[in-house]
Amino acid sequence: MARSDNELIRLGHIAGAYGVRGWVRVASHTDPAAGILDHRIWRIRVDGTWVEVDVTAGRRHPRGVVAKLEGCDDRDTAESYSGAEIAVPRARLPALGEGDYYWTDLIGVSVVTRDGTILGVVDRLMHTGANDVLVVKGERETLIPFVEDQVVLKVDVDGGRITVDWDPEF
Repeated sequence: MARSDNELIRLGHIAGAYGVRGWVRVASHTDPAAGILDHRIWRIRVDGTWVEVDVTAGRRHPRGVVAKLEGCDDRDTAESYSGAEIAVPRARLPALGEGDYYWTDLIGVSVVTRDGTILGVVDRLMHTGANDVLVVKGERETLIPFVEDQVVLKVDVDGGRITVDWDPEF
């Protein structure tokens, strides 16, 4: 699948206000979570429109990540951003090596068993304590642990196919 350098890649969302001076709590989808702070310019979706904001400060916090956005100077403004998605253009992400991919590239990819049974397409990924999980939507929703070489046998993003060793009845 061809990807545009201008395509926005979602890295997390603003979970709410932090303190009274305009800081926000961030639910990061990056690994490590503080990696979202490597991007000093974010695009956030406010009232359905993407707005570019500068991240003037940020740090890890016991419950995740907190950040200070330019122009966000009080708790009310920070609260108004609650729920806003955070994204950056694909071109700002580090280059990938051969055979590597970003999690976002798996959304919409078909998932099939080793014998060719189609389970559906990747709807999203869930992060759990033990391992990440593919949420596959087909005739029903199927949760498949993302354990490479044991459960996930092959990921072919360009071909739009993930091959898994999984019982379709499970």
